[in-house]
Amino acid sequence: MLEFLALKPETFSLDISDLSLKIVKLKKEAKTLDLVSFGEMPIELGILKEGEIRKEKELTALIKKGLDKVRGEKLKTNYVIASLPEEKAFLEVIQMPKMSREDLKSAVIYEAENYIPLPIEDVYLDSQVILPISNHLDHQDVLIAALPKKTVDSYLNCLKGAGLQPLALEIESLAIARALIKDGVSNYPILLIDLGATRTSFIIFSGRALRFTFFIPVSAQKLTEAISQTMGVELAEAEKLKLEYGIETKATKEGGQVFEALIPSLTDLTEQIKKYLDYYQTHSAHEHLPQKVKEVKQVLLCGGGANLKGLPEYFSEQLKIPVSLGNPWINILPEAKKSISGMKFEDSLRFTTALGLALRGIDAQ
Repeated sequence: MLEFLALKPETFSLDISDLSLKIVKLKKEAKTLDLVSFGEMPIELGILKEGEIRKEKELTALIKKGLDKVRGEKLKTNYVIASLPEEKAFLEVIQMPKMSREDLKSAVIYEAENYIPLPIEDVYLDSQVILPISNHLDHQDVLIAALPKKTVDSYLNCLKGAGLQPLALEIESLAIARALIKDGVSNYPILLIDLGATRTSFIIFSGRALRFTFFIPVSAQKLTEAISQTMGVELAEAEKLKLEYGIETKATKEGGQVFEALIPSLTDLTEQIKKYLDYYQTHSAHEHLPQKVKEVKQVLLCGGGANLKGLPEYFSEQLKIPVSLGNPWINILPEAKKSISGMKFEDSLRFTTALGLALRGIDAQ
């Protein structure tokens, strides 16, 4: 949510996570969008940890390398919209009296001190007024987002060191919601689950904004490790078995072993989801939906871990809520198409954040 320029040049997106870089460039073609460049570069363990950059020089070098290895069109712009780590972010929807935009800016800074567990001078703070779907409000709902200056400055150092000009930096959950929520509006609460390599993020979206975010360390990598330990195989073999069998193929001996290895972690993940859903549904307020709906009505999965066979069906049964794979192309392509320019749909789930960031770049043009 941090913007740096009033210009509206062509941009590309850069999603930086603990174990990979992902790059996407979209291009406006008449009234449609096209994916013209994309790429992915692994990040060695230890360069980042839990969203904190431990080795700036190494990450800078990897960014430069990744830019040169994109598929499709060569990148001809150095303007970038990049992700900021969910682990370091503070997001909150607050209520403010109606006032002018200028007065609101200073009032939000004062009010934010009541919600952010760090000194206000140590964070970058941004805010966005949330327009209601229904009801004429006697107040303003405002989404505030804050990150430690130390964290943001570290990302800026790497981007600028790689010869890039950051046009905006955005927290991952905001980009994910932009990619998965049709037209950025929902008449009921939706839970977005991003199953990443190092953690799982939960994002509740309703109306026109995020309402609640949280994350836990159960991850796609942890599932692979569980298979490796239970079946006594190397990680590479465990990853292959995970993709081949998932949790839907129990007819064979190996399939049954994979299922048994995965169930403890998935049970833990399910219990965590239930706990946070209960918390949200008993604390949600001021969402101004057409009907007073507090229950989450739909779950969308994204991230590389979402490709686990049988996972939507498993979660649907456990949560008693419809669960399906999210569609990161929903705001990019005609609904009849789900993937373009050499990127398969299952791969695009890993690129959800990058696609959401790229959409922000298109919106800014």
